[in-house]
Amino acid sequence: MAKKLDGRQLANKMQLELQEEVSRWSENNQRLPKLVVILVGEDTASQVYVRNKEKAAKKIGILSEVVKLNDTISEKELLSLIATYNADDTVDGLLVQLPLPKQINEEHVLLAIDPKKDVDGFHPMNVGKLFVGSPNMVPCTPFGIVTLLKENGVVLAGKKVVIIGRSNIVGKPLMHLLLQEDATVTIAHSKTKDLKAETLTADILVVAIGQAEMITADYIKPGAVVVDVGMNRNHEGKLVGDVNFSEVEPIASFITPVPGGVGPMTITMLMEQTVRQVREENQKRSL
Repeated sequence: MAKKLDGRQLANKMQLELQEEVSRWSENNQRLPKLVVILVGEDTASQVYVRNKEKAAKKIGILSEVVKLNDTISEKELLSLIATYNADDTVDGLLVQLPLPKQINEEHVLLAIDPKKDVDGFHPMNVGKLFVGSPNMVPCTPFGIVTLLKENGVVLAGKKVVIIGRSNIVGKPLMHLLLQEDATVTIAHSKTKDLKAETLTADILVVAIGQAEMITADYIKPGAVVVDVGMNRNHEGKLVGDVNFSEVEPIASFITPVPGGVGPMTITMLMEQTVRQVREENQKRSL
């Protein structure tokens, strides 16, 4: 029976450590980290994500500002607002919650954010740094996955990792993070000819395909580590992953639950990258 990779437990531990760090800065009258989240429109999922980010920031002691904008806002107005926060030295982390309304070009928005404040890790400059092996700001879900694996003692060096999904948010950046940990990485996707043949070679299988419980026991090599990035509703309305947990759990050595696996880690890494900015600044001042 697989051991659960408990993202909620690790996220709580890491958030408490961040809270203690920020609390010390407060006691010493040092500058506190500030995160600004821009939310455009009324997308329900986006509102939930933003509330969760706000809650985590409050718990840690990060100053948090949520800017809610009407979905009729023009791209020019949004870019002007981003420029204002880029120029504000009290802001350490700035993110625009995706998706955006159709009149706004997502790429223009990502390019507009100062790479040093890009705590989501989506700016091409930060993507490039990750690609060449000197990461700074990293997409939070892949960062959270690697942290969760390492903190649970999962050895990555020399292991065969198969990632199902090639998105810019999970699959591609995760590949580069794992290569830096000396893993051997294969990315599978919708055009992969024999998916099962690939997954059965995986020491570590990461599934990010957005199809409820698609990965069943016959896709899993005995003893594999299984990371489920999916969040779906099944026909009963229950929240499930892309992996059929009850089938796969007896075969795997480690498995992430849904919910409570990857999700809490994503938000925690966002907080870590916001706090890191001020940590580095405070360390320079104390030298």
